[in-house]
Amino acid sequence: MTVKLTLDEGIALGRKVLHAAGVSDANATAVAQALVAAEADGIASHGLSRLPAYADQARAGKVDGKAMPTVEQTAPATLRVDARDGFAFPAIDLGLARIAAVGANAGVVALGIANSHHFGVAGHHVEKLAERGFVALVFGNSPSAIAPWGGSKPLFGTNPIAFACPRATGAPLVVDLSLSKVARGKIMVAAQKGEAIPKGWALDAGGHPTTDAKAALDGSMLAMGDAKGAALVLMVEILAAALTGSQFGYEASSFFDAKGPPPRVGQFFLAIDPLRIAGPSFAPRVDALLAAIVAQPGTRLPGDRRLKLRAAARRGGIAVPAALHADLTARAGG
Repeated sequence: MTVKLTLDEGIALGRKVLHAAGVSDANATAVAQALVAAEADGIASHGLSRLPAYADQARAGKVDGKAMPTVEQTAPATLRVDARDGFAFPAIDLGLARIAAVGANAGVVALGIANSHHFGVAGHHVEKLAERGFVALVFGNSPSAIAPWGGSKPLFGTNPIAFACPRATGAPLVVDLSLSKVARGKIMVAAQKGEAIPKGWALDAGGHPTTDAKAALDGSMLAMGDAKGAALVLMVEILAAALTGSQFGYEASSFFDAKGPPPRVGQFFLAIDPLRIAGPSFAPRVDALLAAIVAQPGTRLPGDRRLKLRAAARRGGIAVPAALHADLTARAGG
């Protein structure tokens, strides 16, 4: 069973839950908006299902709900944001606002987010930059979930990457993927529902293939592309953690519970003004390429389903599992 909420009702509920956990209004609003945006796009694994853990962590002090991130311009085209052990969303919003200002002059901007937390749907952040005319990439690391190729002990996170670019017509193109064969959040949702997961997604703690979601959470994820994917995971770990001065996946505490110290992971953004390189031909050329793709029967563009679900959610709201809704309502004070 589910409970239907408008997007505004979902945001309001999320804010109340976070307020009750001691989160400041500005931070609660940024987090609630991000989680409901994930729900609207059909990405429930990064939506309101994350809210109980977020609230528990704020209440326990694992994440500082009142943190005020700071931004520093370290060179003409480089920025560093310190999330100060708070939620990632307000820290990233602060950094993206500065990218827009610095990028207008520099043409290319690099942004590192340090001492951060789970940053939700990676594609949403670069989509905001593409709406401002930038070609954008983001790399994020997360608590250990993937073992190095040939190993059995998780060292790296699922380490999502995302890309977005403007088009001459329509919404930006957004490519968003986890470097594990599936996002860890999907296994978390399956564990919450008591459902099995497909074989080939994960290993148990003993290094054996498993379809048990709870055993998978205690074990390790498999990298997409096997050895090649594991090399990409390593690359993202260096960009997101070493380059930003944040913790590696094996040093970070879990996103899923309130135990331990702040995870202090990192995110790294690269934003490019295509007008400085390709000139005005860039967006029309992108559209020409995408048109060639969809001209072939059976193809579709990355993000097509997401945009359709987003439009439907704006009209008809989001469906939240009844048990989750009851939990959130209780946390919000009824």
